[in-house]
Amino acid sequence: STQSTGSLYFIVSSAMSAAPEVVPQTDKAPEGRGFGRGRGARGGRGGRGGRGGAQEEKEWIPCTKLGRLVKDKKIDSLEQIFLFSMPIKEYQIVDAFISEEVLKDEMLCVQQVQKSTSAGQRTRFKAFQMVGDHNGHIGIGVRVGKELAVAIKASLISAKLNIVPIRRGSVSYTHLRAHETPEHLVCRLLLEKKKKKSTKHYCT
Repeated sequence: STQSTGSLYFIVSSAMSAAPEVVPQTDKAPEGRGFGRGRGARGGRGGRGGRGGAQEEKEWIPCTKLGRLVKDKKIDSLEQIFLFSMPIKEYQIVDAFISEEVLKDEMLCVQQVQKSTSAGQRTRFKAFQMVGDHNGHIGIGVRVGKELAVAIKASLISAKLNIVPIRRGSVSYTHLRAHETPEHLVCRLLLEKKKKKSTKHYCT
């Protein structure tokens, strides 16, 4: 009848509208995207350049007043900073005056330190590092980290922040050599005096 025909037409039309649209599959991936997990034409985990890619060095944005003065080249040397006893809070200040080729670093010691907690013993690494430019500036840094690489990098930064000038030989000391400190002079003179006494005793 007319009612049954109308209901049948309604059912068929609703079924056709609910049917999903068939998309033809091709072997070629869409441009700019890949199959699964975003491995597309840009390469390496969704186009991030892969693991361990080269990281670009960020431009130094000073956070302290001293850093802004150094970046604006209103301070010429580290001696001006030491003259007014201004604290160095950014290691880039030292890098601005002493280049990486001149500044030498040396690892003094690496230790494993442990701390007892409720979950057991926690092991961390403690690194001691020294920096200097062979021109009267030296610094020592000590830092602790969960990983060895983190501790070494942090100790290097700490050594640059702790860099200070050292007293060396001058014309005011007649017996002081150019590379010696006053403490070295006292030790050397005592050793020479002791050596003279021992040779005099054997000669007699």
